[in-house]
Amino acid sequence: MSQVKTLSYGESIEKAGDTLSRFPLIPIRGTPLMSLIAENFDSIWAFRPDPTDLLIATYPKAGTTWTQEIVDLLYHNGDAEMCKRAPTPTRSPFLEIFSPKPIPSGLDLLETMDPPRMIKTHLPIQLVPPGFWENKCKVIYVARNAKDNLVSYYHFDRMNKTQPEPGPWEGYIPKFMRGELAWGSWYGHVKGYWEEREKRNILYIFYEDMKENPRREVERIMRYLNLSLPDEAISRIVELTTFKSMKENPMANYSCIPNVIFDHSVSPFMRKGEVGDWQNSFTAEQSQLFDEDYEKQMKGANIPFRTLI
Repeated sequence: MSQVKTLSYGESIEKAGDTLSRFPLIPIRGTPLMSLIAENFDSIWAFRPDPTDLLIATYPKAGTTWTQEIVDLLYHNGDAEMCKRAPTPTRSPFLEIFSPKPIPSGLDLLETMDPPRMIKTHLPIQLVPPGFWENKCKVIYVARNAKDNLVSYYHFDRMNKTQPEPGPWEGYIPKFMRGELAWGSWYGHVKGYWEEREKRNILYIFYEDMKENPRREVERIMRYLNLSLPDEAISRIVELTTFKSMKENPMANYSCIPNVIFDHSVSPFMRKGEVGDWQNSFTAEQSQLFDEDYEKQMKGANIPFRTLI
């Protein structure tokens, strides 16, 4: 993988100062996106990746950072120090993110890097720049069960001061169900990539599988990337990407983002990382209503999600 120029997120964010706020959502082709992303969408859509670039796609809070760390370690043979060369958003730029200047956009960061690059996106498949498909780039999609994803996203929106105020928990659930959150409908997101996974050579993996048997999933990713690492390197990667290890790693836990954007005192970026934590948030009535709506929205999808392992 290429070396990157380390750009100080902390300094540039602090300089942005009062221009940071909870940006409103603007729909792009039916998908609500933060206003700065929506206003710059033409340049995002025009992005031309190199055929060697890798896209890691997820709905927000579905295991993105975890997968980025696994891939970076795979590319560097499990070298922990090499993977501490810069924070996650610098090592693996967020394709569509735009913030007030002087904070670099995802496109700005990508311009500083030589291929092959590891690129992150939360865009639903219909908004992914066509260059990724035209150049036959590899794509890893990570999906997390709806209930845990919803809980994690709620706490993230509480601490993330650039996305709309989430409001109370009981009001956030219907917003999730209606697809009114940033990056739109979870249902459309997971189904879109699932339906195209074979045609577009997408490696579709599940958060719950990663928690249940991380070594198996690390090896799946390794094979998809046409890599071959010795057993001891794989074991090291599994250990370095446990929730505990990553939560303590300043290059992976987003502590590089100042409180003006991510207020870790409200909720840490890496909160619990558990399967089944939704049971601590949903009431029995909320769970029933959610399940009934889920059945309607996911009818015929046949995606093997698990809410417990």
